[in-house]
Amino acid sequence: MTIRSIKSVAVFCGSNFGASEAFADGARALGGALGEAGITIIYGGTVKGLMGVVADAALEAGGSVHGVITESLHQRGQSHAGLTRHEIVETLRSRKERMVELSDAFIALPGGIGTIEELMEVWTMNQLSEIDKPVGLLNSAGFFNAFLGFIDHMVETRFLPAAHRHSISVDTDASALIDKLRSYTRVEVPKWL
Repeated sequence: MTIRSIKSVAVFCGSNFGASEAFADGARALGGALGEAGITIIYGGTVKGLMGVVADAALEAGGSVHGVITESLHQRGQSHAGLTRHEIVETLRSRKERMVELSDAFIALPGGIGTIEELMEVWTMNQLSEIDKPVGLLNSAGFFNAFLGFIDHMVETRFLPAAHRHSISVDTDASALIDKLRSYTRVEVPKWL
């Protein structure tokens, strides 16, 4: 088995805290684990919600955090002042493109529609061989269980090959998830059934 070199991970997560303290606990654990592993976090650059929690935890662990924020959010005072590196871009589209460019892998934490949209975009890019960068879900408090059930439904109804269901690494433990991303092997099964 080949071990991937992962120097940077884009973290997609909510700009809210969610209904359970377990979501913030997961964000803290992930930020700490990435910081301790010397893996740079690439994220949306804000202090809000789980985004701020994961960034602060990585910085407290001695890690590097690179924020990519839109001009409009920066103008609203949402930029995290303590980051290792800041980038301000014009649009959400350019923000996502830059995060994909800078990252060796992706991890989604609990979040809203923006988080799911970012996750689905990179998963699709992998499926179409536009990138070869592993994707993971930190399934804090079972947040992604319903989503994974929907993915299973796509497989059952023959809109997704079964092999692609397992092209996303899932774990409830941050360090175990990072290890899964390092040992990820690209799915070579075509997307067409």
